[in-house]
Amino acid sequence: MAPLLAAAPTASAAEAAETLFEIPLWDGFSLPITNSIVTTWIVALVLIALIRLACGRPKLVPSKGQYAVETIIGMFKEILEPILGRRAFPAAFPLLICLFFFILAQNWASLIPGIGTIGWHETAADGTETFLPLFRPLGADMNGTLGLALISFGAWLILIFKFAGPRAVLHEWFGNKASRNDVPAAVYYFLSLIFLGVGVIEVISILFRPISLSFRLFGNVFGGETLMHSTGYFTAFYFLELLVGVVQALVFTLLSAVYIGLITNHDDEPAEDAGTPAS
Repeated sequence: MAPLLAAAPTASAAEAAETLFEIPLWDGFSLPITNSIVTTWIVALVLIALIRLACGRPKLVPSKGQYAVETIIGMFKEILEPILGRRAFPAAFPLLICLFFFILAQNWASLIPGIGTIGWHETAADGTETFLPLFRPLGADMNGTLGLALISFGAWLILIFKFAGPRAVLHEWFGNKASRNDVPAAVYYFLSLIFLGVGVIEVISILFRPISLSFRLFGNVFGGETLMHSTGYFTAFYFLELLVGVVQALVFTLLSAVYIGLITNHDDEPAEDAGTPAS
């Protein structure tokens, strides 16, 4: 093995996260710890520490750091509450704001010089030499982005059934949106079959949401990582990737909010149409 902290031999980013070591759990099974997991842990701890240092102990008269954090949270509240609806907002907002800051921190961490380019060389039995980076951004690991997407999808399932109810969810997907009083009976039942088919297509598209969310984030972060390696952290691209990091975190958060709000945000509808919240 070549010396630790050697520079990467190529300018392109690897296509998958590399395993640094494994934690044995029981016979025949161990938990692989990849460089993207290590980076995620470090960035998460730094993010928590920065927020704690900025806010300190919350006070009635906020400090500058607490005021800055509260201002950012207030801005997101104004954006997300109309999307989510009054009932689902208190439960969904903490998760969505955490997703935004977590993804943003991970995206920006990929721009730190050395992420993906510092590590060591390993020589295989056949003499092939490979480079093992010590750190890798979470967004450039498909497992990481898929994990975030599955968390968003699981929260979506819980929230729509809790705040809209099974009846409203099923009506949203498969129910006839026409009124019996506005159309003839034959037309109404024909439309019911149409809406049933549309509902099946809708369910299929819903199942693909975690894939689309994960691929969108992975593609942009991995592409940016490769671009930065190829250009040697060229200044213009560096600032462009800073902006891309914000946009991708915001897109992921807003899409998650929209998926929830499409079913839960019926505050102005009668209770029998919107469903009753589960206890």
